[in-house]
Amino acid sequence: MALGLDLEEKKGGNFLPVLKFDAKGGDFIVVNREPQSDGTWEKNELELATPFKAAVDFDNMEVGWISFKPGAVNFTMAKHGEKIPSRPTEDHKQGVRLRIFLKEHGVREFAHTSKNVLRALNSLHDEYVSAAPANPGKVAVVEVTGTETVKMQTKEQGELRFKVPKWRISGWMAPPAEFSGAASPASEKPAQPAPKAMPKAKPADDEEF
Repeated sequence: MALGLDLEEKKGGNFLPVLKFDAKGGDFIVVNREPQSDGTWEKNELELATPFKAAVDFDNMEVGWISFKPGAVNFTMAKHGEKIPSRPTEDHKQGVRLRIFLKEHGVREFAHTSKNVLRALNSLHDEYVSAAPANPGKVAVVEVTGTETVKMQTKEQGELRFKVPKWRISGWMAPPAEFSGAASPASEKPAQPAPKAMPKAKPADDEEF
């Protein structure tokens, strides 16, 4: 598979702010950590309504092993295309981590270990690989229109129902400056007036957020 992960069912530093996806409820959740006066951090979550669009940095996508164990979240990853490291512990599951850019929420980290979500991401990545050569120097703009239900039969619990994102590549755009660590426009000081010049036309194939 394109992600280099085994998605068949079997028995048995500095951190970016996060965009989570709840595979049971089907919600996308923006997670913000805000400093408090006592030196602690408070986590605030905001549900992100669909549809929405995001620029996705597939070029720097990571695959490997992720543990979301409370209080001990850990990533053991390699850039996609490189050798995947050994599984560190039984708590670690196969997963993917990548950066996305949301117009209203900036650069976010999206990581997941659900096999159903990874299958959906695998299909999206295949779409990216097919179209990337025709869009050099650009990143994919992914439109998330909602979710769909996936049903699974288990011996222990019978039928289980999960949600996976419904998404597609809707266009391409120049990489957001935020992907390169540039300051967000909202945090920059107003620019000084510059000599007037003829505006450059935006390429017709650049996607609008």
